[in-house]
Amino acid sequence: MSDETENETTAVFAGKYQLLEIVGAGGMATVWRGVMRWAEGFFRQVAVKQILPSLTENTKFVRMFIEEARVGSQLQHPNIVQILDFGREEDTYYLVMEWVDGLDLRRYVEAHEAMGQRTPWPLVVAIGVEALRGLSAAHERIDHWGRRSPVIHRDLTPQNILIGINGVAKITDFGLSRAKDRARITDPNIVKGKLSYLSPEVAWGKEATAQSDLFCLGIVLWEALSGHKMYDGHDDVQIFQAARAAEIPDIRQHRDDLPVELLELLECTLTRDMDFRFDSAPQMLRSLTHVLRRAGKPTDAPVLSQSVIEARAALGLPAASTLPEDLLAEASRARTPPIPSE
Repeated sequence: MSDETENETTAVFAGKYQLLEIVGAGGMATVWRGVMRWAEGFFRQVAVKQILPSLTENTKFVRMFIEEARVGSQLQHPNIVQILDFGREEDTYYLVMEWVDGLDLRRYVEAHEAMGQRTPWPLVVAIGVEALRGLSAAHERIDHWGRRSPVIHRDLTPQNILIGINGVAKITDFGLSRAKDRARITDPNIVKGKLSYLSPEVAWGKEATAQSDLFCLGIVLWEALSGHKMYDGHDDVQIFQAARAAEIPDIRQHRDDLPVELLELLECTLTRDMDFRFDSAPQMLRSLTHVLRRAGKPTDAPVLSQSVIEARAALGLPAASTLPEDLLAEASRARTPPIPSE
């Protein structure tokens, strides 16, 4: 998801994908908004992730990219962004995912700041509930042989929680995930995940676990509710030290309208001692669902949908992503073939 820009349509990629605009670019891959095109003018918006050409000979990175596709293809859940296709074209690997039209959680929070408002805590809790449903599916994954084979995300950030204009939140980007049915691909001494969203045990070099993912989600919720960064620091070293210390600021310094049950849940999620944290995503999900039920305000999909549309407007974005005129014209000209009479 990105700001809308005017782009000329591009040539069809891999036989059926038309790339429209770059929505994410980093040192390893580029993510495009595009459309999957079928016969008779039918199309579907998708996200296409491509390895940078300079990295196609990097065996370790290619293996990680293939693992992302493999793991993602087995995580079929409404609150996880779905993998639709994977392949190699023009000397680069690509991964095709469902397109979530809306905002990521970081932009959703920024939109409320632009409006001079706090994020509505019941809606943040509702987003957290859906993220936990997706995490539960990953942590409780069953492989092709019927064996429990958890997938640990290891990179939960506000940018990796997408909220659609349909009012559904989804987890994305399992690029750093590790499935328990595969040997380690990455160096065990390298800390994986963004520094601002590390659990203390991972910051100290221990293996990421389901509880580590829950701690990261706790950071994401704390920041979405407070409008501030939880780990404060002027540089990466200070942030890393803060992650190791895991001294959590009192969120009541930033807002005073949060119910006691939610404050207690955040405290449990973000405690340094793993013995006092939630044991599993389903356990945390039950507790957060209880908080949501006591909110006394509607937080269903239509309500969240309207909130996302209003947030997009605050950022100067249309209600939905725009599509090229030629694509819309072709779709409007298409006619469903008549059904032959018997």
